[in-house]
Amino acid sequence: MDKTFFRDFQWMNESKARFTDDALVLYAPEQSDYFFGRYVEADPLHTPGISCRAPFYYTRVTGDFVLRAQVSHDFLYTFDASSIMVMHSLLVWAKACFEKTDFGTHAAVSVVTNHVSDDANGCNIAGNTLWMQVARAGNHFAFHYAQDGENFYMMRTFYLPAAPEIMVGFVPQSPVGKGGERFYRNISLTHKTVKDLRAGE
Repeated sequence: MDKTFFRDFQWMNESKARFTDDALVLYAPEQSDYFFGRYVEADPLHTPGISCRAPFYYTRVTGDFVLRAQVSHDFLYTFDASSIMVMHSLLVWAKACFEKTDFGTHAAVSVVTNHVSDDANGCNIAGNTLWMQVARAGNHFAFHYAQDGENFYMMRTFYLPAAPEIMVGFVPQSPVGKGGERFYRNISLTHKTVKDLRAGE
């Protein structure tokens, strides 16, 4: 792992980071998450209040880009995830998570927040490793995933009222669990505008 890639990275909610030969390893503290919820009687998991306690290891990026990483973890507790995130502010952000869902599956999950968070479970994935990607084109964004690192599929496209410069990086989370390590490999950040946001290329 080339540590010089991370020379401009910094923390929001600092946690522990270490490097192996091929991975950035970030520690998710217990009960760490980003989610801005409102009470919904039919959805007891969406409790009111703001959670912004998870570590965010990020750099600032101006203009269009593609961030890609191969993520993994041990899936010990419900909602444990290795996540990638884009953030304009604490009230405007989005994350793509490889998460242990409350249905007992490993899934590509996304949350988009513009003062209030949504929550979207995507495809269930066999195994503990997944490639994830976020692409920006203006104020339009897309999340993608791949199991082989080559054939990426769209999770969702979305709009964020974001400034030209935003925070981009990685979130290790453990909203209801006791924490653990999250692994990020094969990280790349490319400054380019994709030709097809849905395809991510």
